Amino acid sequence: MIRLAAVIDAFEADFLAQYRHRLRPEHYRALAAMTHCRTQSSLKMQVKCTACEHQKLVPHSCGHRHCPHCQHHESQQWLERQMKKQVPAEYFLMTFTLPAEFRALAWAHQNVVYELLMRCSWETVRTFSQNDKPLQGTPGATAVLHTNTRRLDYHPHVHLVMPAAAINGEDKRWRTKRPGKGKGGYLFCHKALAKVFRAKLLAGIEAAGLSLPDRYPEKWVVDCKSVGSGEPALIYLGRYLYRGVIREKDIVACGDGLVCFRYQNAKTGRMEQRTVAGADFLWLVLQHVLPKGFRRARNYGFLHPNCKRLIALLHLVLKFAPGRSMAWVKERAPILCTCCGALMAIVRTRLRSVFSGGVPVPIATPGAL
Repeated sequence: MIRLAAVIDAFEADFLAQYRHRLRPEHYRALAAMTHCRTQSSLKMQVKCTACEHQKLVPHSCGHRHCPHCQHHESQQWLERQMKKQVPAEYFLMTFTLPAEFRALAWAHQNVVYELLMRCSWETVRTFSQNDKPLQGTPGATAVLHTNTRRLDYHPHVHLVMPAAAINGEDKRWRTKRPGKGKGGYLFCHKALAKVFRAKLLAGIEAAGLSLPDRYPEKWVVDCKSVGSGEPALIYLGRYLYRGVIREKDIVACGDGLVCFRYQNAKTGRMEQRTVAGADFLWLVLQHVLPKGFRRARNYGFLHPNCKRLIALLHLVLKFAPGRSMAWVKERAPILCTCCGALMAIVRTRLRSVFSGGVPVPIATPGAL
């Protein structure tokens, strides 16, 4: 497996020379974090074997949310939290796509446009749910912003996972929409969703004082499909939520000034490869670094974090136990002793050491820290 840190080390100089004028402070921070992730120059943690007393220093991960080498456990935790909010209803995955003509505007004003994308997506489905005869209430939804295609090109869009259910605020009634006939269910008309989403986003852009492109399409694209219990869609969204836009195992070659990576073609389902210059590859990865403090994943309606008691009440009243099919949830991998194979316990963390090996003499006992 080719580490992203190795690619950065090989092409960082060329990358900075070509793309320095496009970089923001968050790009430099991400670049620095991923360069030193789990290397000898990173902070260390001291671990001690529970059986044979063997000790060693283990490099910390950088913890950056765009690093593909980090935060696997955080992704699992996010998925587990979402699965615990499951309700007995058919789930739908909706994708709200920003037309290509707006990408330059989105790149220049990321905080504003990304915020509008997420807010308008939610407001659109909330409006449809309140006006829908079987639902007539406020829905719940989990929204995740993606800015990339599988080829790593810039393509802002919002995925929204929503159960076909709503809560009526007046009579406190729980309503669900029955699955339609044929393959998959039916929630809302995707063409109607696209029209309302378009109107809301255009109004939001103008209200923010931004200039609309000279030309943009009359018809926008919103996809809406059934995803059963919602578990496959949430797993798909959580895969890159805390782990960057590419897996390191998908970087297949790095040499002669080029980087080759593989991806799955969304239309054919086949694995394909793309080869680009090393500096261009780093830009393909780093252009998707989000503005500082921007939350990529959000929960709305009755799935909002403030509605934990409501979700618990729904589970009790509806006699529904979520999360039964959570066999995919993996616990954090343990650190094993290289001498005897026993479990190693963390003694101290975030140590700065000039030593390349061995354990430094502790200044104080762990209990005194």
